[in-house]
Amino acid sequence: MAAAMHPWLVEFIQRIEQHQLPPAHAAGGVLGDADLFELFESQLDSRLLDLQSRLLQAAGQSFYTIGSAGHEGNAAVAKALRVTDPAFLHYRSGAFFVQRAKQAPGSTPLYDMMLSFAASADEPISGGRHKVLGSLHLNVPPQTSTIASHVPKAMGTAFAIGLSKRLNHQGTWPNDAIAMCSFGDASANHSTALGAINSASWAAYQQIPMPLLLVCEDNGLGISTHTPKGWIQQQLSQRPALKYFFADGSNLAETYLVAREAADYVRQKRKPAVLHLRTVRLFGHAGADAEVAYRSKQEIALDSERDPLLHSCAALISRGLFNHQQLIEFIQSHQQRIARIATQASKQPKLETAEQVMASITPPVRTEALPAPVTGEQRQVLFKWDKHNLSKPQHLGKMLNWALHDLMAQHGNIVMCGEDIAKKGGVYHVTQHLMEAFGANRVLNTVLDEQSILGLAIGMAQQGFIAMPEIQFLAYVHNAEDQIRGEAATLSFFSNGQYTNPMVIRIAGLAYQRGFGGHFHNDNSFAVFRDIPGVVLLCPSNGREGALLMRQAVALAAREQRVVIMLEPIALYMTRDLHQDGDGGWLCDYPDPQQPVPELGEPTIYGEGNELAIVSYGNGYYLSRQAEAQLAQQGHNIRVLDLRCLVPLHVDKIIAALGGCKKVLIVDECRRRGSLSEELFTALHEHKPGLFTVSRINAEDSFIPLGKAAYSVLPSTAQIVDGAKALLEAN
Repeated sequence: MAAAMHPWLVEFIQRIEQHQLPPAHAAGGVLGDADLFELFESQLDSRLLDLQSRLLQAAGQSFYTIGSAGHEGNAAVAKALRVTDPAFLHYRSGAFFVQRAKQAPGSTPLYDMMLSFAASADEPISGGRHKVLGSLHLNVPPQTSTIASHVPKAMGTAFAIGLSKRLNHQGTWPNDAIAMCSFGDASANHSTALGAINSASWAAYQQIPMPLLLVCEDNGLGISTHTPKGWIQQQLSQRPALKYFFADGSNLAETYLVAREAADYVRQKRKPAVLHLRTVRLFGHAGADAEVAYRSKQEIALDSERDPLLHSCAALISRGLFNHQQLIEFIQSHQQRIARIATQASKQPKLETAEQVMASITPPVRTEALPAPVTGEQRQVLFKWDKHNLSKPQHLGKMLNWALHDLMAQHGNIVMCGEDIAKKGGVYHVTQHLMEAFGANRVLNTVLDEQSILGLAIGMAQQGFIAMPEIQFLAYVHNAEDQIRGEAATLSFFSNGQYTNPMVIRIAGLAYQRGFGGHFHNDNSFAVFRDIPGVVLLCPSNGREGALLMRQAVALAAREQRVVIMLEPIALYMTRDLHQDGDGGWLCDYPDPQQPVPELGEPTIYGEGNELAIVSYGNGYYLSRQAEAQLAQQGHNIRVLDLRCLVPLHVDKIIAALGGCKKVLIVDECRRRGSLSEELFTALHEHKPGLFTVSRINAEDSFIPLGKAAYSVLPSTAQIVDGAKALLEAN
């Protein structure tokens, strides 16, 4: 029994039957008959998949109806590229995906995409977690649906491909590959896309290799908002060092010719180019979108005449590859085949348990051993510039710098990037001398754009580097948090652990800076990181912990492919004294590179007291140590815990570190609302109901003002002492 047809397909076949096709575009000898047929088949299959998904949705068996209808000209772009060129695809690039699969024998794109529509656990890229166009063997990393958020990492990948050649690094993609990224005309206005395009141009302008092909699939609409006529051409054709190409996506021969020219330009020149592909959007934005609410019937009808399938059908018939009836039969046979595939895919198992869903949040651990730290003469040469200090206790900033020297020497694939980190050594000199030691290809100054910095890091991570981006101040990361939340952290989840982003994101932050700051330099909120599944957030309070945690962060990135955030307290970078000027109480000896790193989530314990435990981190731990000394002078036996790992909280290890303490004071330098203290307070009661008496001290729910006024809204040593006494005296 023949499967039901979507109404659009019935009308489409009637048009062919009635010979109502547009005039065929001149082929110009660009596409042979076999090539034309191959591309048409990819276009047709993509369209039939979209229609079948809508039929399945009506039956409650499909969950995604943003399709590729009208954009199928991108199949010709796929044909112009190599399967080894990483492709970061727009969600309307279904025909591109089908066509690319033809370059890899044994691929089953129709079944794979239908499994994706049906959210089946058997779907080979995301395992039913999201409808994505992605494949490991086709070199199509899956993308989220966030507007334009994939453009920065495509830019980063293009840079990383060139960097691999300069560093003789064997990356995920070959040295002659180019990175391709497709996006819509509405996305071209997003700050994320604009920043990434600007960064690509900025690099190319300086003759830095940037083999990036941007494909703007321009259908003139962003859901219901029209793109002004001529805007995309005006915006994309006048950028420095960015070559502009244009093609009509309804004309397969023209699209293939221009796409091949653009790809050849990028591959040979190692410079970026943009292919402005005119397309048309059919069937609305998605299944529930009623276009008649914002478009006239005449406008919709005119667009339907630009349907690339109509023009491809006309080309096939004009060449005599089909007559009208043969073409109808060919289309019907493909429709029946895809209907059978859909029936089979819809019956496949779905994710059913939380454990199944969450299995890919963290990537699979690699088994290979980490490289050994450098020793002997090699290390002596590495630290020659600072050998007079090596045997002396140092502050956090110096210890982090030494740890970075050791780690970059140990791991030849670590690449650092950020604002001012190279010759200047960063605002706080934490990266000083690294460029001199490891060269300008491993310590990179970037544009002042956090989205591009993180996109660059994601691209480098996917190319097999351990990326180490620096965000200059915590407040600045909020400009780009989606690159961490929506791209870096989700990749393992949405690729079922097949793609990963191993990186250590260094962020200078938190409060208590003297004589500097205000809110934008004294930011005491990292809540954005606390609800991102899979991310690890480490925070050192002193030099010894800084060195150990930096080593732990790199080990997590290298062995477990994790996204790790290293939150470095600015106020403690140069802090030397603890109780009084000149006591050197906050200086530490540098831990030997062979020393094991702490177990993840295990707090540092200072003191053995059982009367009260003060639990803190960062600046709060520093203040708590001051408070502990005062309380000890008053006869109280206190212990102080430094959490070190803030995300995720390892509550069992924290409870074990509390020892016999039943009274717990949480000191959290972040705001009372939305801070880590809320989670810790709740977790202690949930894990051991009724066992602990818990109190907390926080910053006020205020932004941080300039100058001394900042200390009026932040916890103080005196407050900690008073809070501890109140808790000690409570029954």
